[in-house]
Amino acid sequence: MALATISGKGISSIKGFTFIELMLVLVIITMLISIALPNYFSGLTRSKETVLKEDLKVMRKAIDLYHADKDSYPKQLDALVTNRYLHDIPEDPMTERSDTWVTSTPPDRSNTVYDVRSGSQGIATDGTNYSSW
Repeated sequence: MALATISGKGISSIKGFTFIELMLVLVIITMLISIALPNYFSGLTRSKETVLKEDLKVMRKAIDLYHADKDSYPKQLDALVTNRYLHDIPEDPMTERSDTWVTSTPPDRSNTVYDVRSGSQGIATDGTNYSSW
């Protein structure tokens, strides 16, 4: 911190930061932010991927339970909610919508829900497509 004195009828001192000191503080703050932000966004992506894996696991388990109870697969995902296998259809964390889930039919090609995948076209941190999980 710089100390400046002004002469006049009396002597007084004014304390304050110099322009160089302020610039140095801004440079340090910028460097810290540039280190922290990539880690933050990386962590955010990893947490979304974890939620996606868990949502897929829960929905697939609900489809299996539905099939075990009713001896057929649901005609659509909403049947899992209607029949109380799920509280609601979860939001796909990658698309941030609950209507983008992609369903597949069973091997017998009946028009029912056999499996569910993310509707996202993004690529995961492990290099695979979210739609292939």
